[in-house]
Amino acid sequence: MAYSWDNRCNFVVKYLYDTDSNGVLEKNDFECMALKMTVLEGKGIFNASRHQENLHVMLSLWDEISQIADFNKDGMVTTEEFKDAVKKCCVGKSYAEFPQAMKMFIDNHFKIVDMNGDGVIGVEEYRYNTVTRIPVPKIEIIDEAYQKLLNDDDKRKGGLTLSRYQELYAAYLGDSGDNVPAVHLFGPLPENC
Repeated sequence: MAYSWDNRCNFVVKYLYDTDSNGVLEKNDFECMALKMTVLEGKGIFNASRHQENLHVMLSLWDEISQIADFNKDGMVTTEEFKDAVKKCCVGKSYAEFPQAMKMFIDNHFKIVDMNGDGVIGVEEYRYNTVTRIPVPKIEIIDEAYQKLLNDDDKRKGGLTLSRYQELYAAYLGDSGDNVPAVHLFGPLPENC
């Protein structure tokens, strides 16, 4: 099932963290994400001080992930190791209970998706984020996934605020159900990520 907890974790590894698509997470993936975040935040402009901040966040995240998930200490985290670590650190927990570096990543990721910087992820930003990550044949599929994320308060605010994004991200990783709105956080997920 596309929205199972297992497939959602596979998606995080494959489409969010494994930048070189080699099937495992390594320090290099997180260094590449720091550069990607910096360039995306600057909309093509490179800001060296912002890059240093992003690099600090991403290397801290790598350190946390490798400490809790690299069970054989080989410098690589497999998808299975990642899932085991998420079970320990995230399942059944709120955003506030997540590891600090993961919270910093989530907050930085929100800033990247909120391209116009207005503090709300609208449908256009959600669409852009979705299609840059996964192939989707019809805009209606993306828009439907976005609408499933929103509650009445989100609709009044015009989209997802940071606090709502944090809540949804925590549920995406921490709720093992496949019918919670959070399963749509990154768009319509492919089967068998």
